[in-house]
Amino acid sequence: MLLEICANSYQSAKNAQEAGSHRVELCQELSVGGVTPSYGLLKQVTDTLSIPVFVLIRPRSGNFVYTEEEFDIMKQDIQLCKNLGCAGIVSGVLNKDNTIDIERTKALIVLSRPLQFTFHRAFDCVKNSFEALEQLIDLGVDRVLTSGLETSAKKGLNNLKQLQEQANGRIIILAGSGVTFENAKLFKETGLKEIHASASSTTESDGSLFSTPLTYSDTKKIKAILDAI
Repeated sequence: MLLEICANSYQSAKNAQEAGSHRVELCQELSVGGVTPSYGLLKQVTDTLSIPVFVLIRPRSGNFVYTEEEFDIMKQDIQLCKNLGCAGIVSGVLNKDNTIDIERTKALIVLSRPLQFTFHRAFDCVKNSFEALEQLIDLGVDRVLTSGLETSAKKGLNNLKQLQEQANGRIIILAGSGVTFENAKLFKETGLKEIHASASSTTESDGSLFSTPLTYSDTKKIKAILDAI
């Protein structure tokens, strides 16, 4: 089973590689579900890491319905990731009714090639996951990151199993949200091939005016997940 670590900083990405994870999804601001990382962070990580780096392309927090200007920003960020030698793109677009925006998602996929393309957790907003999965397969998406449309992958385990059966090798179901060393084996037993985790720990605030607790991917927690699978 493959472990992808959702890394929110250079230190998190470095920890992920040192602990033996197979891939990182690089983003920033995990507290809002992640947004596109800065150029400086992208370059530092791609220059340093040897494991594949996938990059979240999400111009802001909130929903997954974007203006023309936001969509242009996403396309520019994808081109930047290609120029920097990233291995994959993690993105996607929805319509206002929470169906897959086929036209815009297809445009992102085409622009991303030859990099791999993961449709992110916007998938967990759709009303008909089985129809949406077929649409993503038809678009040529490589994998979909999902919690099984529940608040955590553990709660969505039955849905993940159904999606895995429906996928039948045509697309990778990447289980994410609340994956830990304590439950990682459940996903392997379900037949899933890949899991996604932040394996986070938190540093305490120093009490200064703008200081907040910082989260980072913890080497020990990553190794514990790898041991479990």
